[in-house]
Amino acid sequence: MQQERTHVALVTGGASGLGRAAAQALAARGDKVAVADLHRDGALACAQEIAGAGGQAVALAIDVTDGASVAQAFREAEAALGPIDVLVNSAGIMGVAPLLDYPIADWERILAVNVTGTFRCAQRAAAGMAARGYGRIVNLASISGVRAGIGRAAYGTSKAAVIGLTRQLAMELGPLGITANAVAPGPVVTAMTADAYTPETRAAFEAMLPVGRLGTAQEIAEAIVFLASPGAGYINGHILAVDGGYLAAGVSRTGSVSR
Repeated sequence: MQQERTHVALVTGGASGLGRAAAQALAARGDKVAVADLHRDGALACAQEIAGAGGQAVALAIDVTDGASVAQAFREAEAALGPIDVLVNSAGIMGVAPLLDYPIADWERILAVNVTGTFRCAQRAAAGMAARGYGRIVNLASISGVRAGIGRAAYGTSKAAVIGLTRQLAMELGPLGITANAVAPGPVVTAMTADAYTPETRAAFEAMLPVGRLGTAQEIAEAIVFLASPGAGYINGHILAVDGGYLAAGVSRTGSVSR
């Protein structure tokens, strides 16, 4: 479906991984993109790639745990590109540790970035969207927010909270012309998750997944682009699992019980 006009999208965590793929995919469909990340050099590299492909993008520094930083990033994005129509909350961190030994500082940091940071950016974006009667918010959740995993106490809890927040945003912002949805990726190798996928772990997931392989960042980005499109206006409060059938499969392809 073609857009009636060029939209402006702000992508947090846009320097790498799923955020970078989302920023590039949004630019490819014609959006002007603000690539925002704690690491501005990475955001700049992404913005330059977009410009090199004929798109329009700016790079911004953002710390989603800092309200002043978020406000400044939005001001800079709006000054450079115009009012924000689309927000993709992709900024996130993870950590793996046994529950009984989980460092409280790591717990607090993960929730501050993944949950409070998502809320802070959504709240700021929604204020402008509400004034114009249109907006798309797409949050990055995870199947870890639906199905528990060993060592993921903070990460899984944070993504479950993002799912709950997405539904709350959908309910309160829907009457204002704003939709809020989340993409819940399954096993996908990115810079953030690479250390978790040893050859043994990867083989185990491939045996468990109905599609027989891990996903790609580009496949996640396509789902984000769809939910961020004008044509997705009747989809609100939905959690879209892009997981190769992982959540649907109680038994692996080899017949063993998934754990």
